[in-house]
Amino acid sequence: MFKGIYLQEKPHAWRGRKKIRLAASAAAILLAASSSAFSQGVSQRPIGGEEAPLTAATAPTTPLSLARAIELALAGNPEVAAATRQLEATEGQVLQGRARPNPELAYSLEDARSKTRTQSWQLNLPVELGGKRAARTKAAEKSREQAQAQLTELKATVRANVAAAYFDVLTAQERLVLARDSVALAKSSTDTVAKRVAAGKVSPVEESKARVAEAGVRVELAQAASEERNALSRLFALLGKIDVPFTVLEGKAGNLPPVPNLADLQPLISSSPAVVLARIEVDRRKALTDLEQSKRVPDVTVSVGMQRSNETQRNVLLFGVSVPLPVFDRNQGNLLEALKLEDKARDELQGATVRLHSEVAQARERLATIAAEIQSLQQDVLPGAKSAYDAATIGFENGKFNFLEVLDAQRTYFTAKSQYLKALGEAHRAAADVDRLLGGPHDSRLTAPQN
Repeated sequence: MFKGIYLQEKPHAWRGRKKIRLAASAAAILLAASSSAFSQGVSQRPIGGEEAPLTAATAPTTPLSLARAIELALAGNPEVAAATRQLEATEGQVLQGRARPNPELAYSLEDARSKTRTQSWQLNLPVELGGKRAARTKAAEKSREQAQAQLTELKATVRANVAAAYFDVLTAQERLVLARDSVALAKSSTDTVAKRVAAGKVSPVEESKARVAEAGVRVELAQAASEERNALSRLFALLGKIDVPFTVLEGKAGNLPPVPNLADLQPLISSSPAVVLARIEVDRRKALTDLEQSKRVPDVTVSVGMQRSNETQRNVLLFGVSVPLPVFDRNQGNLLEALKLEDKARDELQGATVRLHSEVAQARERLATIAAEIQSLQQDVLPGAKSAYDAATIGFENGKFNFLEVLDAQRTYFTAKSQYLKALGEAHRAAADVDRLLGGPHDSRLTAPQN
């Protein structure tokens, strides 16, 4: 009976072991396939190359516009935050300037013996004369206006720096694209020369020259990639960020800002941050002069109190007035210093106005010169260099030119293209200087017509 039960259950046990073997075989096949795919993925990934896969930190995000970059910089720049705290601190000066002097409580004791002891309690109230409180409050308010003007000037500088760094990134990206195109063309030329050498049409020296030229172009590609990374780092440092995320920027470096007329810029100088700051400094020095002038008028101290005599057992009301006599100290030294500093502030205002006229004119002239250079490069130099390079390439393929002529034409074309990109960067920096000096906005730079 026991044997029969064993024989009856044996097929089921065998079928169970068979299922386990099949499952183990399938798992082994899947494991081998996944490990093979993983090894292929690892072997195909370039180490430190340009085509590295995007991770979560480097995945493309929403394109960063110039207006958004300026907004982030004004919100996260440490210098702007410090200037804002300085402005908030001047509120304390205004509050302190409006405060009145504190009264004084005095107590005196005459004679230590209890029978003949006399005690006095007295309240002294200083009364400011000559408009000291109003002059002090006005000087504090001018200090607050000065801090506000300094913050405005700093924001204009940050906006200009962000705009210049923003277009430096765009220019660096254009230069990187140019370097990649140059590498592709150099590789194509090398392949063409290698085929002609294999066919016996040219000397192997031509192939060596082509490979040397390709190696030089690859070095320029590495430099362009490094320059782009540095430009991104500078931009995000202005935004108050340490890490440099992979961010796509809106716009193109070729969208040049318009060249304004000098006659339209001259009236804006009077409202520029530097001139406004210098003008507020003159007003602040004038308020400090008025404050020192008010200090020449002596203050009066009114005293009210009571005196108690133990000998007579009577309370006596006390009333008094004290006035300092301005015999020796009439605040003449502080007043003289305030007057001279006021004259100095006026001289600095005049100097700032003249200097700003010159700097605005120079920045505008630089922008106009670069715009004319860019126009000449776009209309004459680049098309001619490109046409010469194309003709030399076709002639080399047909055996009419040697490789040195092709290499020279290629170098001329890419040199002109690099000069064009450099001029674009200089144009945007000149426009940023104009905006920084005048405190103007930068939001319309991306939509400006190309000159």
